Amino acid sequence: MILDNLLVVSGTVPATGVATGQAALPVSGTPVLSTDTIDLSVARDIGEGMDLTMNFTCVAAYNTLTSLTFEIIGATNAALSSGVTVIGSSGPVPQASLTANAQFSVRFNPQLLSTGQRYIGARYTTVGSTPTTGSVCAYVVMDIQDGRKFYASGFSVI
Repeated sequence: MILDNLLVVSGTVPATGVATGQAALPVSGTPVLSTDTIDLSVARDIGEGMDLTMNFTCVAAYNTLTSLTFEIIGATNAALSSGVTVIGSSGPVPQASLTANAQFSVRFNPQLLSTGQRYIGARYTTVGSTPTTGSVCAYVVMDIQDGRKFYASGFSVI
C-alpha cells in the first residue's frame, strides 16, 4: 500500500509514517465531516479503471458510543454540504471494534464519476452517547495492506 498525502481526507500521514487522526467525535446522529477533501477537477484521473478503497484507521480508541459509521461521500462543494451522495459505507461498527490502530476499508462505488460530484471526503456518524476520545485518519488507496497476520508459535518450517 502506497500512501499519497494528496489523498488523505482526515488526519495526516507525515514522512515519519506515524499517522495523526482527526478527532471525529460526533454527537449521536449528527455527522462530522472530514477536514479535507479531494477535488476531482484537479485529480480527475483518480484510480480510473481501478478498484479504490478509503482506509479508515482509528489512531485513538473510541469510547462511550454504541457504534460509528464511516462513509465516503461526494459533494458539489468543498465544504461537503451540498449535493451530497454516499459513495460507500462501512455500516455501523460497534464500539468494541474501534480500538487504537483498528483499520476499516470501504470500497468506492465503481460509478464514482457518473455521480457528477466534484469533491470527495468522509463522514462519521455515531449511535449512542457522544464519544469523549477517539480519532481517525482516512485516506484513499488502491490496495488494502494486510500485514497484520499472526501465526501460532511452535511450528517448524521444512
